[in-house]
Amino acid sequence: MSTLPVFRWHLAPDGYATRRQLRARDLRPGGQDVAAQLERPRRRGRPPLVAYLYRVDLAKPVRPMTPGRWRAHAAMMRARRTCPECHQDAGYVIPPTLGTCVTCAFPEEHRAA
Repeated sequence: MSTLPVFRWHLAPDGYATRRQLRARDLRPGGQDVAAQLERPRRRGRPPLVAYLYRVDLAKPVRPMTPGRWRAHAAMMRARRTCPECHQDAGYVIPPTLGTCVTCAFPEEHRAA
């Protein structure tokens, strides 16, 4: 098993990119293995932050959104916006910490308004 090349933060050579950097270029890793890693040192004996790098020349274009994928995405977002208590579209993604829309979570505050 070979070890990965390790670079310090902001010092990776050209030709390598993180997943986010690939996505910004409309690319994806495309099944390739991690080619290198970045390490950002931290204080007080904590382990370094690690970011994995992929080779840009082996990256593939992102897959286009098909009509079926758009429908699935819309259904997923609709489910995240629908309040399970009042069954209304809240117009925003319902926070998992509340579990319901703000109106249902705090009815006394909205009754006075």
